Amino acid sequence: MAGETDGEREGDLRHAEGRAWAELVATARRTVADGLVVGTSGNVSVRVGDVVLVTPSGVPYDRLTPEDLTGVDLDGRQVRGSLVPTSELPLHLAVHRTTGARAVVHTHAVHATAVSTLVDELPPIHYMAAALGGPVRVAPYAPYGSDELAAHALRALRDRSGCLLRNHGTLTHGTTLDQAYDRTAQLEWMCRLWLTASSVPHLTPSLLTREQVAEVGERLRGYGQPG
Repeated sequence: MAGETDGEREGDLRHAEGRAWAELVATARRTVADGLVVGTSGNVSVRVGDVVLVTPSGVPYDRLTPEDLTGVDLDGRQVRGSLVPTSELPLHLAVHRTTGARAVVHTHAVHATAVSTLVDELPPIHYMAAALGGPVRVAPYAPYGSDELAAHALRALRDRSGCLLRNHGTLTHGTTLDQAYDRTAQLEWMCRLWLTASSVPHLTPSLLTREQVAEVGERLRGYGQPG
């Protein structure tokens, strides 16, 4: 803004970060309330300018306060707060650095994690796979918190906004925390649907073709309210 002082700009930035932190904490608590994580097993991040706010390591979400705001720059250097950032920081930073994401949600959702142990790609059981960019891939296993896991996830996320992590959980991103969370919930629902249909003896679920999923992707471009 013309005529705005450095102090005013700094104040605006801190206000934006405080608001984003409140939204991040609410989203993290929602993952627990909705059964997508147990305890502190997942993590959430949101980008404000060049600062990535993240859930801290090992702190129950219901205990987080505004004073616990935790943030790093895009190189992983801590620039906000004193709590140690999530151990999955490499995973979050890889997504923030290489995509247009402003928010990332990682969970250990039960059905999605189960599916990650069975297939290399979630079978196209429902057309809402298109909301994640197409058939959802499974990233190969690597230890949590490792650069190897981050690299595997980026490959699985190519042209996608969500993936499964083998024997681990889910990873989704979006332009907002709400969008990233909704994609996580949608992915867990599709995994549960496929597992349910696949469990019926002597029957095999019908699957959609890639062309059918792509057609829905085009339809979704105009979905929702204008603007």
